[in-house]
Amino acid sequence: MVTIRNACPGDAEALSEIYGYYVRETAVTFEYEAPSPADFLRRMEEIMMFWPYLVLEDDGRIVGFAYASPFHERAAYAWCCEVTIYLSPNDTRRGYGRLLYGALEEALVEMGILNLYACIGVPEKEDARLTNNSAGFHEHVGYRRIGEFRNCGFKFNTWYHMIWMEKICGDHKAPPKALKAYRQTKSFMRYCAE
Repeated sequence: MVTIRNACPGDAEALSEIYGYYVRETAVTFEYEAPSPADFLRRMEEIMMFWPYLVLEDDGRIVGFAYASPFHERAAYAWCCEVTIYLSPNDTRRGYGRLLYGALEEALVEMGILNLYACIGVPEKEDARLTNNSAGFHEHVGYRRIGEFRNCGFKFNTWYHMIWMEKICGDHKAPPKALKAYRQTKSFMRYCAE
């Protein structure tokens, strides 16, 4: 059974292991050094003060996580956020990403978020460290490409590009509804799918 739940501090080691693979082996993230589980926990706790941070398990085994974070610190950007997702490298292309992002989007809409943004590394030409899979996945779940920064990330002796993708998930009425912190919304403890 696949379940999606809120992350908890005890997940930090498993999540940092998933993320660490992408740091060490790929250019999916432009970070050079994988954070320790303790550092990863600090990052999680900071995000979870306001934003949803979700974990997907398959039969009790953590296979991925997704979270939201501020798009920009200026007040007028409050109804926008950046979304992030990582799946265990052995668990991609099984529908987990769609389930996890669907649950994250549901939580963000309930908070009052209107615009979702994803920052994605892309190669000039696909290689063993970076493909266009992430961009393709985001397009598949309703995002559209809105910007590109060329040759902005240097990793594994290669220059990579970064793109921004956007998904609009609410009506832009004036004035917008006040935002609610995730911890104040009706958060699901368990979301099950067959």
